[in-house]
Amino acid sequence: MTTTNLPTPHILVVEDDREISALVARYLRANECRVSVAGDGREMDRVLADARVDLIVLDLMLPGEDGLSLCRRLRAASQVPILMLTAKSEEIDRIVGLEIGADDYLGKPFNPRELLARIRAILRRKGAEPQDGDGARRFHFSGWTLDVGLRQVLSPEGARIAVTGAEFDLLHALCLRPGRVLSRDQLLDLTQGRAAGPFERSIDVLVSRLRQKLERDPRNPEIIRTIRSGGYLFAPEIGRS
Repeated sequence: MTTTNLPTPHILVVEDDREISALVARYLRANECRVSVAGDGREMDRVLADARVDLIVLDLMLPGEDGLSLCRRLRAASQVPILMLTAKSEEIDRIVGLEIGADDYLGKPFNPRELLARIRAILRRKGAEPQDGDGARRFHFSGWTLDVGLRQVLSPEGARIAVTGAEFDLLHALCLRPGRVLSRDQLLDLTQGRAAGPFERSIDVLVSRLRQKLERDPRNPEIIRTIRSGGYLFAPEIGRS
């Protein structure tokens, strides 16, 4: 059963461990994915130059340019979803990866079934239709516009603002539930579903990134407010079209 509008989503695995990359490629191909493999940043660039890629599984520890640098470079030029894969388990590495634009994070060792579940969840979110039931394609708040169909965020001046897939999904979830206090667990479930791990700080990182882009003063937020011992509340009135 496919998970996106593409019959066979193209996954690029950037991993220098040949045994791991072969295992991942074999498992994904057995589950209706097209897979390309790259051992470093240069090979990754060649694949991206030659073919459309729907998601990148990116190892953090790579020869030459490391995964964090590659993620930062990718995000500056593209919104392709990125799932970071690494042996490092310290919280700071997860935070840094999310801060520079990764959509999800999975530590080694990992179960290939969990990797596949996370890939499917990211691709499903990327291609998801609005879930509010009223057919709204655009949400308007505080001069900003969130376009569900184009998966874009437009500033009050009409400029397109660069957001990652994870940031867009969180903002969409908040727009659908204005004026409600949502806990971190609720937001994780709404944006990542069953693929969500126990790392609830990822929501704090995404909120911080959205505030940097949306708020006039991120230190005194008016759009996404923190509720002590509660979670977050999306404060603006919402217009829909």
